Amino acid sequence: MNREVTTKTRLLDGRQPESLAVAAGLLQAGELVVFPTDTVYGVGCLPFDEHAIRNLYDVKQRPVDKGIPILLADATDLPLVCRELPESAQALIERYWPGPLTLIVPRQPELPEMISRRYHCSSYSRQRYSRNPDPCGGGAVAASSANRSGQPPAVSGDGALRSLGEMVAAVVDGGPTPDDQPSTIIDCTGPVPRILRRGPLSASDLNTFGNMEDLA
Repeated sequence: MNREVTTKTRLLDGRQPESLAVAAGLLQAGELVVFPTDTVYGVGCLPFDEHAIRNLYDVKQRPVDKGIPILLADATDLPLVCRELPESAQALIERYWPGPLTLIVPRQPELPEMISRRYHCSSYSRQRYSRNPDPCGGGAVAASSANRSGQPPAVSGDGALRSLGEMVAAVVDGGPTPDDQPSTIIDCTGPVPRILRRGPLSASDLNTFGNMEDLA
């Protein structure tokens, strides 16, 4: 059963279908919501809500020069946030999505500049706590790991609650995540894809894909 945790934060049972409706309503109201992904717990808001994005940076204490990834409900939602898809990104998507892979691609100019001035990160991730692959009821959610910048990522609802507490409107608790690493990040904006962060997809996994520069 969903319950109040503090005067500001609700703990939502991710096994209950109504939890997604509650979370979606909070996002639509400009609030921050925590939810599990197939890597670690994320905290997110609507990607076109500048006030909410600013709040996300503040809550995470994230440097403003670091972009906010956008979690997609489906790969077909990419045009919402991506101006043009490089061939390297398309090939990686076909092989690894849905999965723990975040891609940096050219951004749609309609996205708030705070998310990223030139490029943005996108990922399409299976949600384990619902048959609906969409974390909170919209086509895309601007999301980062549910922790303060520089701290270990949360791998449980309780961990996310301890980390962010009263600073978010709700935590959708879907149980422990299957991994304790954030997603692998690859920059596809140049002539050669570049691995910027290692994650569940290792460099050896990606070496089978083809020519790639490892900067991690």
